[in-house]
Amino acid sequence: MNTLLRSAVLLAVSAGLLGAPTAAAVPDHPREGALAARPGLPQPLRVSAPHEAVEFFWYDCSHSARLEEPLEQWAARHTGEVTLRRIPAIWTGGPDEQVQTAHARLYYTLERLGAVDRLQRRVFTAVHTEHTDLTTEDGAAAWAAAQGLAEHDFRLAYRSAEVDRAVAAVPGLFARYAVDELPTVIVDGRDRTTPVRAGGVEGMPAELDRLIEQP
Repeated sequence: MNTLLRSAVLLAVSAGLLGAPTAAAVPDHPREGALAARPGLPQPLRVSAPHEAVEFFWYDCSHSARLEEPLEQWAARHTGEVTLRRIPAIWTGGPDEQVQTAHARLYYTLERLGAVDRLQRRVFTAVHTEHTDLTTEDGAAAWAAAQGLAEHDFRLAYRSAEVDRAVAAVPGLFARYAVDELPTVIVDGRDRTTPVRAGGVEGMPAELDRLIEQP
């Protein structure tokens, strides 16, 4: 997969882009449900191409897992036209918060090591097919070492202040973007597609095409 796929740069915290989570904006758990239009979405996090798509996902979400390969293929078709970024799910106060936080830490560790593009699909496979527990440092480090990463480097990144800050920023981004369904992909900070809106995960790439083509 090409380097187009990379996550949101979460230094937005220091730039004051994040709002405080609210009960209405942050549901207890990922769900599928009808979404109302959300005017006044935040502007794109950073623009390095004519369009930006920001995906909100969770490694333990089956719909996120099903979207991964089609999303990679969609991004590859739009190289140079769309910057695709990812933000892992953390819903504060929800029943899955602890697992989501651990998965977010894994994601940002892989990002810090430059391994997201190579290993993103492998993480989904490990969680959904191999039922690997990646919610502890030891479990995640052992899995990463099996994928060819240096365990020492992985542990340093896992414990780093940069990863701490990235993980801490996630709940605010979910609240700011009013995400209540996974996966959600927001285009140019103005509109979104989800499995419900697109009639299923398989319809999301076509919906993304429509969103980047509209004026």
